[in-house]
Order: sequence, then C-alpha cells, then structure tokens
Amino acid sequence: MSATYGWLLAATLVFMAANSGLKIYAGGAAVWVLIGALVLFCIGNTLMVQVMRGEGLGVAIVLSSIFQMVAITLLATVAFGERLAPLQWAGLALGIVAVAMIAWPKGAGA
Repeated sequence: MSATYGWLLAATLVFMAANSGLKIYAGGAAVWVLIGALVLFCIGNTLMVQVMRGEGLGVAIVLSSIFQMVAITLLATVAFGERLAPLQWAGLALGIVAVAMIAWPKGAGA
C-alpha cells in the first residue's frame, strides 16, 4: 500500500500546482496559465490511475479528495492568505478522521 500513497502524494502535488494556476488565472493572468493548469490536471488524473489500481475506484477517489482538501486548504492559507472559519476547520478535521477510517487496514477491528 505504500506505493499507492507515493502515487497519491505525487498526484496531490500536481493537483495543488494546477489549482494554484487556476487561482492565479482567476486573478487576471494570461490564458497560458489556464492552459498550463489544465495540462497539470490531466497529468494528475493520469497519476491517479495508479492509485485506483492499488485501492480501487471508490477508496482512491475518497483518499484523493481528502488529501487534496487538506493540502489545498493549507496552500490557500499560507500562499494566498485565505482564512477559514472555525466551523470550516472542524469540517477539515472530520475529513481527516474520515480518511483514517476509510484507509484503516481491512483486518483491524473486523
């Protein structure tokens, strides 16, 4: 499963770069920034195929969603100065608990 998390980390990093590109484009950048972001999304989805092979479609998409939610929230807070309300931070924490439960080893506690 560790190789799966390596692919997931790589995909998350690519998706973070793509979303950063979209944020920059939304701020008035040139169209080539949008095109670059779309190319990065294609690369990220290609990397996600490896995660799907290792975990299956459902678990892969849930893991990717939560990993991206945490990573991009931290990026938005640090790099773009965005702030979350306390309730939103609580939702982020619940997402982390959810991914821990989903990724929990299958034999444990069953």
